[in-house]
Amino acid sequence: MNQNPLLTPAFPSRLPKVGTTVFTVMSALAAEHQAINLGQGFPDFPCDRELISQVNTAMLSDQNQYPPMIGVAELRQGVSKKISALYGHDYDPDTEITITAGGTQGILTAILSCVSAGDEVVIIEPAYDSYRPSIEMAGGKVIAVSLIANRDDQGRVNSYSIPWDDLTKAVNPKTRLFIINTPHNPTGMIWQKTDLDRLANLVRDTNALVLSDEVYEHMVYDGHQHASIASHPELAARSFLISSFGKTYHVTGWKVGYVAAPATMMAEFRKIHQFNVFTVNTPMQYGLAKYLENADHYLGLSSFYQAKRDFFSKGLTQTGFELLPAPATYFQCVNYTNLQIPQAKMGEADFCSWLTTKIGVAAIPVSAFYAHPVESGVIRFCFAKKEETLSKALERLQTL
Repeated sequence: MNQNPLLTPAFPSRLPKVGTTVFTVMSALAAEHQAINLGQGFPDFPCDRELISQVNTAMLSDQNQYPPMIGVAELRQGVSKKISALYGHDYDPDTEITITAGGTQGILTAILSCVSAGDEVVIIEPAYDSYRPSIEMAGGKVIAVSLIANRDDQGRVNSYSIPWDDLTKAVNPKTRLFIINTPHNPTGMIWQKTDLDRLANLVRDTNALVLSDEVYEHMVYDGHQHASIASHPELAARSFLISSFGKTYHVTGWKVGYVAAPATMMAEFRKIHQFNVFTVNTPMQYGLAKYLENADHYLGLSSFYQAKRDFFSKGLTQTGFELLPAPATYFQCVNYTNLQIPQAKMGEADFCSWLTTKIGVAAIPVSAFYAHPVESGVIRFCFAKKEETLSKALERLQTL
């Protein structure tokens, strides 16, 4: 028996299948090889200095101690007004809205608040990588269905659609939660109002709740409208709505988001929230509350990012990549299998590594968004970058 008092005792992993995320891996690889990082989803341009000024004002006004556990009143009220104005649903800022440490914390807390051992949770792959481990930590069982990968005459994936038949088959008395994501990361697809109607039909006679991840709600293009769960009264009555100030205001490092839900659901959410994070950075909340008063700051986001998408996609048309539809988010998916290079036969992860190390542009394999990688020859670029950054990346990609 080892008597070394400094020896760390062995203990089983709570998430034995989880390693370092693909975003961390690809960002580290990009840094190592001085590649342009179009992989991880964050802007490389500054946020509005007015927002910084509002936060500074809050700090200098000594708003630096604990705020209320549920978030400062001004920010919750601002969120309530925004949702009401955009989607027509009135959430009570005192009982139905909580400020969170980013969208990911909101997702985890929502899952922990309603999923118990043996409950089934339906997710749609490719899926944001926090969903599955959050469900497993709650003791739930993941029921994963895959988006339908539509293909062209040559068999190449060129778009995705919602797998309604598989979703219908996934429903049973153990179904506790549906997780949907619109606009969708990584594919950029969006749900329509008719899709929400179909989801309502699916869950109407069940005890299933819905978690709607809408962190890209203000990045919808070409005249399309975001179909928020809040815009559908029947679904809003059983749903958690998740969104993110970090995505909306180009401050992903601040990690501030919010969750809206009916009062009975929010009461359970707050029981978990108070012990896994308690509350969120005080001066950021006051700064965001003031900044949120001007709706132009988020209403102008679609045209801002559509210009970046159009610039980037126009440049990509001068490559051998085949562009998939990108009606929303700040991601552009492409199919690389038609490139006239030997590497076009690689799997997605290997191709992204090669693209990073040899071409100098980092991307993310869409296969990484599945528990068991599905190879479709599709990778994801982030275009939330300065035009200078996108131009340099396009110069390198156009050599392929």
